[in-house]
Amino acid sequence: MPLDKFVLILVAVIAAAGLTVWVGTLVAASVQMPVGWLMFIPLALIAYVVWRVIADRIGNREDDHYDGIEK
Repeated sequence: MPLDKFVLILVAVIAAAGLTVWVGTLVAASVQMPVGWLMFIPLALIAYVVWRVIADRIGNREDDHYDGIEK
């Protein structure tokens, strides 16, 4: 596995763990405030953008050009 993909996976896992904790605190806070559920609209937009960036990064063939070259 190339180092850049390993680092990308590692960053994605750490970000997902942090995002899970953050969403958990938002859910706990939104139970206290009825309008708190409106925070999930920007959260969903940010999650979609991050998902598209990661999917483009993994699926881009131009970035994989040098992976097949032996060092």
